[in-house]
Amino acid sequence: MIGPGYRERTARKGEAVKRLAVLACALLGLALPSAAVATHSWGGYHWARTANPFTLKLGDNLSSGWKPYLATASTDWSQSAVLKTTVAPGQSSKKRCSTTSGRVEVCNGSYGNNGWLGIAQIWLSGGHIYQGTVRLNDTYFNLAQYNNSSEREHVVCQEVGHTFGLDHQDTSGISLNTCMDYYSNTSSADTKSTHPNQHDYDELAIIYTHLDSTTTILASAPTGPGKGQTQRVRDDLWMEDLGNGVKRFTFVYWVNRGVSHSAPAVGD
Repeated sequence: MIGPGYRERTARKGEAVKRLAVLACALLGLALPSAAVATHSWGGYHWARTANPFTLKLGDNLSSGWKPYLATASTDWSQSAVLKTTVAPGQSSKKRCSTTSGRVEVCNGSYGNNGWLGIAQIWLSGGHIYQGTVRLNDTYFNLAQYNNSSEREHVVCQEVGHTFGLDHQDTSGISLNTCMDYYSNTSSADTKSTHPNQHDYDELAIIYTHLDSTTTILASAPTGPGKGQTQRVRDDLWMEDLGNGVKRFTFVYWVNRGVSHSAPAVGD
């Protein structure tokens, strides 16, 4: 005969097994990657805007050989649900790449054997991006090693992506089939890593989920008292405090990422 004590012990064991199963499922869920988790935001920095999608102008200060790559990058990034881009006439010299408030100026020039293929810079006030620049270094892109369509498209796509607030997905050199990694495209036949992937679009949706009460698109630029000391955040990311709450961040695509670098030579 089965007594009430036995039934109670059996019930308790059954509840314990259920609790363990629920805990195991929860732990498994934590271990699995999720596209909804922010993983490559550049410090959460973003353009202030009052509605989505918003449109950001990319100023074309490029020589003729670079223009198709900017057009492709603009089309690719405009697939985002929260952000659109349009290529507009540039408002800077091709090499100097001076800033214009409320937009991104994209430039190319022979910047010298300074160790970088491309540089993206953003200016921040109160955590909001209000202007940006992209520089592409012809000193290296005129060399056979880099002078191919895949390498050019990869770097243009990545540097423009940085000006939206995106970080790298990966810096190890493996290919994640996104332009936001450090994979080197050394052949024009290799079209990997020349475009954003779905994770990039998901990340933009996370960064730009909340709306702002003001906008930094076409806004007048705040000013700081002058240059500050450039500080290393990591080897490919540098920060300069310009005062009055204004900061400038510089993202560097190094030719040789296997060595430690000093602050990049950019020029103003």
